[in-house]
Amino acid sequence: MLDGDEVRLSSRVRRLVEDMRAEWSALDHRIEAFDDEFAAHAKTDDAARRLASIPGIGVLNATALAAAVGNAATFARGRDLAAWLGLVPRQMTTGGKPRLLGISKRGNKYLRKLLVHGARAALPSLSASTTPLGTWLRGLLERAHKNTPLCSCRHR
Repeated sequence: MLDGDEVRLSSRVRRLVEDMRAEWSALDHRIEAFDDEFAAHAKTDDAARRLASIPGIGVLNATALAAAVGNAATFARGRDLAAWLGLVPRQMTTGGKPRLLGISKRGNKYLRKLLVHGARAALPSLSASTTPLGTWLRGLLERAHKNTPLCSCRHR
């Protein structure tokens, strides 16, 4: 609308727009219902509840991670889980010399995306906190370029 001019829509276009708004509203209600279902499940599932307490891991990430990984005791250390997800390179150690093999990206692509976005969302609040983790992260962010991976491994 320019200078008070009114845009006229035909009754057919108006009905189509109203139908699309009603469909959009119904989808919003379904999404809210699923979010509530995930939140209820995360409160009752012990693993999801513990995962949701980690900064950057919300209800959706916690339930997805708990469902995909199951019993995390099958992984000897956290790095093995990260390699299984395709977040860090696999590592082979022979004779005490570690060798980085490369990132396979064989893991769950959806879960990997959730974790990366969760980490990006948690960075500002974590780096502003006065906890030991926040202090460590602030120092790391000051030393490294923003496009440099924030891990200590060299996998170029």
